[in-house]
Amino acid sequence: MKVLITGGSGFLGAWIMKRLLARGMDCVAFDLRANARLVEALAPEHAAAVQWRTGDIASAEDTARALEGCDAVIHLAGILTPDCAANPVRGAQINLIGTLNVFEAARAAGLRRVLYASSAGVFGPDDGAAPLPQTHYGAFKLACEGSARAYWHDHGMASIGFRPLVVYGAGRESGSSAGPSLACRAAARGERYTIPFSGSTGLVFADDVAAAYEAALLRDFEGAHAFTLAGEMTPVATLIERIEAIAPGARIDASGPPLPIATAFLHDPALARLLPGLPQTSLENGLRETVAFYRHGLKITQAS
Repeated sequence: MKVLITGGSGFLGAWIMKRLLARGMDCVAFDLRANARLVEALAPEHAAAVQWRTGDIASAEDTARALEGCDAVIHLAGILTPDCAANPVRGAQINLIGTLNVFEAARAAGLRRVLYASSAGVFGPDDGAAPLPQTHYGAFKLACEGSARAYWHDHGMASIGFRPLVVYGAGRESGSSAGPSLACRAAARGERYTIPFSGSTGLVFADDVAAAYEAALLRDFEGAHAFTLAGEMTPVATLIERIEAIAPGARIDASGPPLPIATAFLHDPALARLLPGLPQTSLENGLRETVAFYRHGLKITQAS
């Protein structure tokens, strides 16, 4: 199977490609610029096999060209909350129009399924059941979910969008919720770092999110689904304590308001029925692995 991963230079794309490459799948990475440094660090024995295609996800032509010859697509390309707030029009062009471009290219290519990245940002700060975003980023992601349902209704194109909360792990170094990963990096290097938010949030290890995409890719399903990956609900103070236990002498603190995302989520039994047995890495093990990665001195420069 040849799989297109849009946003392939990014953090989550590298973790997903690590899994798919280990299965012997062919990976095609699509981004504005090719940046293989993270996938090379995570999967050094397989990274050279990735085929890179460059272009703009907001361009229908570029997107269709990227999908040529591929049997499946995992759509991750997008810009994060701060960039959407700074330029909402460009945010919509990339996050919403880009997603429509992927669905249209997949439909034209005869694909029957699309896997894509939604976000827990579709929820507001008070309710993890009824979507009510308070950011442009969350609003665009919610619109993508609605469009995915329309593609199922209109064309029979199935889809799954995953809504992870705060994803952490090696290489997560940008975005408003990158604080846990950056704290692990700082602790590994003996640097001071302030996590830029307080309160509690769900922490999801990157490989668990990658495993969900892998499982969805290998599963036959119908319908348009959006599943929340809440992870382990953790107060920021507890996160700091766990990092300090792994890296004694770490100089980590936190400051700022809580993230504008709900901290209580209803369990969705449909996820376990459709994708049973998804891994759930404990926070301690995930943090330990992230700190260990940065202790090896690996520096990742992500594409902007």
